[in-house]
Formats: sequence, C-alpha cells, structure tokens
Amino acid sequence: MRARPGIDHMSAMKIINEVKANGEEIISFKSFTGGLLAPESEDNPWKYKFTWNPRNVVLAGKGLSRYVEQSQLKYVPYHQLFRRIEKIQVDGIGNFDGYPNRDSLEYREIYGLLDIPTLLRGTLRREGFCKAWDVFVQLGMTDESLSLTRPAESSLREFLNSFLPFDPNRSVEEKLTSLIPEMDYETFEKIQWLGFFSDRKLPRTTGTPAEILQDILEIDWALDEDDRDMIVMQHLFEIKSQSGIRKLTSSLVCKGENSTYTAMAKTVGLPLAMAVDLFLDGKITAKGLRLPILAEIYDPILLRLEKEGIVFTEKTEEPPLRL
Repeated sequence: MRARPGIDHMSAMKIINEVKANGEEIISFKSFTGGLLAPESEDNPWKYKFTWNPRNVVLAGKGLSRYVEQSQLKYVPYHQLFRRIEKIQVDGIGNFDGYPNRDSLEYREIYGLLDIPTLLRGTLRREGFCKAWDVFVQLGMTDESLSLTRPAESSLREFLNSFLPFDPNRSVEEKLTSLIPEMDYETFEKIQWLGFFSDRKLPRTTGTPAEILQDILEIDWALDEDDRDMIVMQHLFEIKSQSGIRKLTSSLVCKGENSTYTAMAKTVGLPLAMAVDLFLDGKITAKGLRLPILAEIYDPILLRLEKEGIVFTEKTEEPPLRL
C-alpha cells in the first residue's frame, strides 16, 4: 500500500463521511492550505520565506485554475490568479489571502461530492502577499518560456527595468508605479525590500526570467537557523439539514521547531511513516496506490497525529432558530 500523506484529504473526508452518515448534505466546501512562517519569524515585509521547493513557489498557479461556485463553473487564467483572492481568517493567527489552486473540480469525484454547488481548493499566503506577487506576474518576471542573457555585473534594478517601458525621462520607480496602477505603499515596500531598486548584482545573468527571479528570492527568502515555519489548513463547510444551513470551520495550525525540524517535514513525513507502520501491523489492509480517503487509513492516522500535537479545531455556526 502506498498512500499520499495528505492531511488535508484525511481531515476533509472524515468530516464529509460524518455529515453523510447524519443524513445531511454538503452544499459548499472550500479548503485552503499554506506553507508559511510562524508569526514570530515574520521578519520581512512579505512575511514569507521558502519552506519547500522554491521553483514550485515561483511557478505557482501557471495555467488555468477552475472551481465551481453556486453551481457556476469559474475559470481563472494565470494573469488574474493573484487578483482573485478570498480573505481567510484563522483564530489566533490572523488574516490570509487564499487563491484558487489549479483544478478543484477533480476533487468532486475523489470526495464523493459530484453534485456539490460550491467546491474550491486554494493556497494561503499572508494578507498582501498576492498583490505584491502579482507585480512580478504582470511584468512577466515569472515567465519560463524564453532564456535571457543579461550583461555581466547587471543589477537587480537593471533587471527590473528590462521589463518596463523605455523612457529616459523617468526613473525605474516612476515607470513601475505608472505601469502598475494598483501599486500602493505596502506593495512598493515589498519590491524595494528585495533590492529591485538597488545596484545589487544579480546572482545569475542567464536563464529564464523565472529562474533569475528564483535565484534572487532564494537569497532573501532563505530560512534562518532559528526560523519557525507554519502549516495552516482551513476547511470551510456549509451543511444543509432539516433545521437549516450550518457552517463548520475546521482549522489546523502546526509550527516547526527551527529550520531543520520544520512543520512542513512533520506534516508530510509523519502521516506517511504512520501509514507504513499501520500497514506492517496489518491494521491497514488496502493495497495499491491510494489517496488517504478511506476510513481505515485516515481514522488511525488522525488519532496518532493528535498525539503529536497536530490537531484540527472545529467551530460551528448553527442556523438561526425558527420561531
């Protein structure tokens, strides 16, 4: 038996199956996950550092994302992705931006929710991150279709300027704010903090724009030794029953210890190791390549994860009483 570690799948299916067993109907399910920094390690304006594969972060959202909202199919092209965000609040942690993560529709069959009116899976970033990242998207700095060769000793300022219109009478800063009319102080500060208005030398002068951008970010978004990362997941359900529609929010916050013993490593590695142990002990009998959406897989693993401090907390908003 090979199982994906997906805690998001396991926790979602546990709730989905419980709701179905109660004879109720899920009419909306939105699920967001983010690999982030713990608040005490948010020491830059982006409130972000790399906690997993940097290439996947730089290229996140490429292609067309789609989901269903109140039975209407919605498509989000890449150039609009970081503008089509939802505001997500997690108790005790703060506010986040959530953007659609590729094809949410494939999960209708996986979760057994073929007729659900609303289904969306998304990625979390700290509030304001998406607006600033969209600057790179709009400029074309996340493109990987064409390899560039910059002059030796080129600076970050010159690299940024190569994506801006030619105008010898205006500065790089003026051209950027003119080209991106949504630019505000917080967004400008994030671009500035990365050194794009400075004469700092590029770490590499050949490669695609995305590769050059990645090398820049790997310097500034590298985890310090004592940094703590954080995994945040939130499931948002609307459940229809005879008494009305109630809202159920299930949230997970898991923090790492330092840059070596990370929450990312813990939440990915532990479920897989637990699944292997359970299989070897004969407590999981399913064989083949499996998503962890079977009760015999997710029930014992979620129980073991709770002992490791990886716990979902649930909050329910009941429908108003009928007088």
